[in-house]
Amino acid sequence: MTSPLKTLDIVALGEAMVEFNQTSNLPPDEAPLYLQGFGGDTSNAAIAGARAGARVAYLSRLGTDRWGDRLMDLWQRESVSTRSVLRDGQAPTGMYFVSHDAQGHHFSYARAGSAASRMQAQDLTQHWAEAVASSHWLHLSGISLAISASACDTAFATMQYARSTGTRVALDSNLRLSLWPLARAQACIRHAVSLCDLFLPSLEDMTALTGLTQAQDIIGWSHAQGAAQVVLKLGAEGALASDGQSLRQVPGHMVKAIDATGAGDCFAGNLLARLAAGDDLWGATAYANAAASLSVQGFGAVAPLPYLDAVMNVLKPTAKVTPA
Repeated sequence: MTSPLKTLDIVALGEAMVEFNQTSNLPPDEAPLYLQGFGGDTSNAAIAGARAGARVAYLSRLGTDRWGDRLMDLWQRESVSTRSVLRDGQAPTGMYFVSHDAQGHHFSYARAGSAASRMQAQDLTQHWAEAVASSHWLHLSGISLAISASACDTAFATMQYARSTGTRVALDSNLRLSLWPLARAQACIRHAVSLCDLFLPSLEDMTALTGLTQAQDIIGWSHAQGAAQVVLKLGAEGALASDGQSLRQVPGHMVKAIDATGAGDCFAGNLLARLAAGDDLWGATAYANAAASLSVQGFGAVAPLPYLDAVMNVLKPTAKVTPA
């Protein structure tokens, strides 16, 4: 098949949600305060990519409720195309709550039976094929696969279609064992890695999925499944990036983290934006590290996502990339 004209840089597929993020630590007998925002890993990544200057579209289902309306308004404000977002009057838009303590951030979800979980493979053929074929990158995550069996089937079909049209596929591991059993997660993510061009795992996810604890072993496993490029996210330590020939450590940035919600999504969206702009893997990873370091300095998944100018300021002088 001849590759169509690429008029988009990133299309992201998954579940967008309404977020309630705890902003205060009150005594146990007092109700915590929450800041209402937005989340959903691939939606966060889409917005991050758009703020980095990429041309972005989102693929999903939303309820016809007021929360779905607010998400549509959000994407329109953020220059993320909503032409391929379907509205489902039979199911609600999902939401989640974030709490914080000394051990980090914790999530509680109200997403069972959400509109996004009702995605079907025919959504691709009837509504999404043009957007997928016209993009440089398709971005998905482990959560895109986990929210339902039909969503998983839809994700696999979309990945296969993307590759047939010359659209490259990026997959973030984003393992959430509260959504599916470990054995199913292992089988589905392994298959998804075989269909992706760029795999974005975290050390914690891969230890749970494979039992591997060493970064270079995880990189090797990922290539063995079929991923041509792998960027292993290491938090404050940066990332380990491999194109199958060269393995390089790209350092992170030391900052005072307030809320790490969505930091990995910020990393993914910025990485893809820079790859679509023509950066090599190492330069794109350095940019994504800088963007993620800014995103953890505010509350919520979306509000702290940085714009291009802010990231470029962090990168002066140019970040060093050293062989691993």
